[in-house]
Amino acid sequence: MSDSFSPTPLIDTPIAFVDLETTGGSVAEHRITEIGVVQVDQGGVSRWSTLVNPEQPIPAFIQSLTGITDDMVRDAPTFASFAAELFERLDGNLFIAHNASFDRGFLRGEFQRVGLTFNPDVLCTVKLSRALWPHEKRHGLDALIERHALEPLARHRALADADLLWQFWQRLHGAWAPEVLRTHIDRTMRRYRIAGDITEDIIDAAPAGHGVYAFFDASDAPLYVGRSVRVRQRVRAHLTGERRSARELRIAEQVRRVQWRDTGGEVGALLTEAKWIGTLRPVHNRQPRIGRTEALAAPWPFQTAIVFEERGQDSACESVFHVVDRWCYLGAVQTLEAARALAAAPSEPIFEPMTFRILQTHLARGLRVTPLGQQEAVDAEAREVSPSV
Repeated sequence: MSDSFSPTPLIDTPIAFVDLETTGGSVAEHRITEIGVVQVDQGGVSRWSTLVNPEQPIPAFIQSLTGITDDMVRDAPTFASFAAELFERLDGNLFIAHNASFDRGFLRGEFQRVGLTFNPDVLCTVKLSRALWPHEKRHGLDALIERHALEPLARHRALADADLLWQFWQRLHGAWAPEVLRTHIDRTMRRYRIAGDITEDIIDAAPAGHGVYAFFDASDAPLYVGRSVRVRQRVRAHLTGERRSARELRIAEQVRRVQWRDTGGEVGALLTEAKWIGTLRPVHNRQPRIGRTEALAAPWPFQTAIVFEERGQDSACESVFHVVDRWCYLGAVQTLEAARALAAAPSEPIFEPMTFRILQTHLARGLRVTPLGQQEAVDAEAREVSPSV
């Protein structure tokens, strides 16, 4: 197939089709033995490959599979010796690979060992093939060779397999209408470079369940505070989702940092969101307008601070203990001991209108709380409290 094919009618960045051979399947334990890259941009197609000294023995069955032996890599360069050159070559390219998480994971691990952060946007040809041909059962590289009449120069060698992906890419553009192919590419691609220093890996560390998140701009000024029952999913949608409002697009363009807090449940998320909005005063949140006179009709119905526990939907999640005193949300901690210490800290709680409104509603619904005034009360079983407020 001709290399003169225009590669990027649907992609506005250069593309790198990448394949690796390794000593095994574990990023932590194994190393790369060969790298093959087919780069495609408006200037044409270029190919680059090298054997790599893994600095560890290659298992016999992998030598048999790939044909790469210990003797072949003994005098090959180590990854560290060409890491900077390879990083520059791949930087800014859409990274396309078969079972892309494997290849990206190994390269990311190797780059980390030499102090480089590798977070390209990634398109997996296995996932793309499944999306385009959902009724087919097999989507391995051998299946693609057979189904699309690809022409292998070899198998289980890095550059030859990377070239097969380039051939597959060309076949796609002949088999599907541009708008259909664009849709499936957009849905399949994982965008690891998002905004500022935010990457997909960072977002993956966000809570899967209830919590609160905040966005900050380049000067670290607060932009927006939100809450969600699925924080990780919501943050990702804010920054990379297709169906974003004009307001969300404006916010996403400014975001350079994100922080979050796991609240364990809905009430903690409501209280934390209100606290962060009141403290940070982000420019894209409306400040609540609730008069202090509301509190005069309902004095604090307890003699001490209170604590209530929330646990995420996943039973493996740790409990979160929320502490409130005189309609002031003091914060969330991980243990009852820490809750006692937080309540006992010398401070004068300041009435928070939103905390009053949120807690008033949920106490009326039977929120289970425990007074924190005395040791006996702390250790007692939490009871339902439904004061008339």
